[in-house]
Amino acid sequence: MTAAKKRIQARKVRYGVVGLGHIAQSAVLPAFGHAGENSELAALVSDDSEKLEKLGRKYRVRERFSYEDYDEFLRSGVVDAVYIALPNHLHRDYAVRAADAGVHVLCEKPLAVTARDCRAMIDAADRNGVKLMTAYRLHFEEANLKAVDMAQSGRLGELRFFSSDFAMTVKPGDIRLNPHAEGGGTLYDIGIYCINAARYVFQDEPTEAFAVATASGEAHFEHVEESVSAVLRFPGERVASFTCSFNAADVATYRVVGTKGDLVVDQAYEYAGEISHRMTVNGRTREKAFPPRDQFAPELVHFSDCVMSGADPEPNGWEGLADVRVIEALYASAAKGRPVTLDRFSKAERPSLAQEMRKPKVDEPELVNTEAPSE
Repeated sequence: MTAAKKRIQARKVRYGVVGLGHIAQSAVLPAFGHAGENSELAALVSDDSEKLEKLGRKYRVRERFSYEDYDEFLRSGVVDAVYIALPNHLHRDYAVRAADAGVHVLCEKPLAVTARDCRAMIDAADRNGVKLMTAYRLHFEEANLKAVDMAQSGRLGELRFFSSDFAMTVKPGDIRLNPHAEGGGTLYDIGIYCINAARYVFQDEPTEAFAVATASGEAHFEHVEESVSAVLRFPGERVASFTCSFNAADVATYRVVGTKGDLVVDQAYEYAGEISHRMTVNGRTREKAFPPRDQFAPELVHFSDCVMSGADPEPNGWEGLADVRVIEALYASAAKGRPVTLDRFSKAERPSLAQEMRKPKVDEPELVNTEAPSE
């Protein structure tokens, strides 16, 4: 065992949060208050001096670095892990540099913009003996994990199809409207939740993808589509369909249908509000509400456990790659106007109720030089 590993096992895993935009300020930084059993916020990295000063003071973080000082920060020894909350196209660069410096990486989704970049991140982590985890918060959230359990238990019968809708109205100028090469677009930001949910409900990987992208001509959608509707074929003649949009009323729901019944999960992808189930089996309907909880602290606790124990995190880098390869296929399908066949892909680890974790709700904090992406 190296001296660094002994040091981590003797105390909490120290994190540096890289990027202080909306998701970092509204969810990641407050989550450390609920992850104190094994995780510590030790450093902040940003190019905004006001963010560094105000957030550093608020969270009592003395170690503050600019992006220009990122490599110096990684070599400084002040952190054991980074939480990367940067724009999507920067994930690969900042993750690989961290791994090469021997620093563990917890990275926001999508893991990267291309499957090739995802693989480079996985290889860098393996090469340097560090952990890499994709920040899929719903892999620890009760309502979604119970949906997986119900779907796989046979209570709905043999699963036949999955459908989902996820939409919001994105403000002009938001980075989500950047070109696809920079990780902008509906599939990278919200469609990925629908893809991931279909994969964990079916516990399988799609074999074929078809998509249609739409746009109404509004100026702020110059570089990306407004909406995408997609169909994914899964083994066993199962089908998943979904629509995601940046220019529609807020909705976040999915339904899984089997031969005996169906389950609807409403507000399924949200992190600040209540999530609900409505299950109908053999004509009888039952409803259940799940109160809002901190969905980010469980990511930190789980990843820190893996760093200290040496276990592979779930969701790992391969889970991130699994969704990005589907996104690439869907955009290719939309461009070509025909279905695209996906290469065979297998993955043994899947989210299950065993990793459910409950943490108290986080109240929306006051934000510094950032705002919510949607109206």
